[in-house]
Amino acid sequence: MIHKLALIDPKAKIDEGVNIGAYSVIGPEVEIGKGSKIHSHVVIEGPTKIGKLNEIFQFASVGGDPQDKKYKGEKTFLEIGNENIIREGVTINRGTTQEDSLTKIGSKNLIMAYCHIAHDCEIADEVVLVNNSSLAGCVKIEKGAILGGFTLVHQFCKVGQYSFSAMGSSVGKDIPAFVRVSGSPAYPRGLNTTGIQRLNLSKEVSDALKESYKILYLRNLKLKDAISEISEKMNGISEIQTLLNSLTSSNRGIVR
Repeated sequence: MIHKLALIDPKAKIDEGVNIGAYSVIGPEVEIGKGSKIHSHVVIEGPTKIGKLNEIFQFASVGGDPQDKKYKGEKTFLEIGNENIIREGVTINRGTTQEDSLTKIGSKNLIMAYCHIAHDCEIADEVVLVNNSSLAGCVKIEKGAILGGFTLVHQFCKVGQYSFSAMGSSVGKDIPAFVRVSGSPAYPRGLNTTGIQRLNLSKEVSDALKESYKILYLRNLKLKDAISEISEKMNGISEIQTLLNSLTSSNRGIVR
């Protein structure tokens, strides 16, 4: 299962059933969980912990030093969950001590070719990063979000649950949950209707999301007034609470 031309540091912890291709380099303080597949020509540096049933394709660079001038060789970390697909040429950096010292990726994500995930980013589950999407430091991507190809996300931005960015979007502010954006700078273009349909939500919930979008974006209300009206009208619907949480937790301001 491990090619004779792979270079694996004796201090690395490789679980049973892991497949490692030729010319891959696995450094010290790297852990790779059961059933994972590392293709040829992959570089994984530590401290990095990779869970079960992940697949990492050729020329990916995982767990490298953060691209930050403040980094001076401190011990920082990368954690990757289970069942992720990381395609060709992806780069994922460890954290920095100035933040949480940790870059963290959840489970069942699809990270397509040549994407970049910078230091201290946090990616939840079931996220899709389409080819050449790039995240600056400390970006947070919540569950089910999709970033179209060549999307750029500014540092410290949050991308809400089941939101969507179109190809070539430049994201400089937070994207609320369920919202679709495009452009440079990114501008709201409606709800992520395709993503919402895939969730098989009831008509009541879908209608509530549509009404919430109108209140937030089409009635020229101040953000605090829009939040108040959405809270009063759609109280008790969990998806609306998810939307409200993405609004009230924003530090950079939302795309609007």
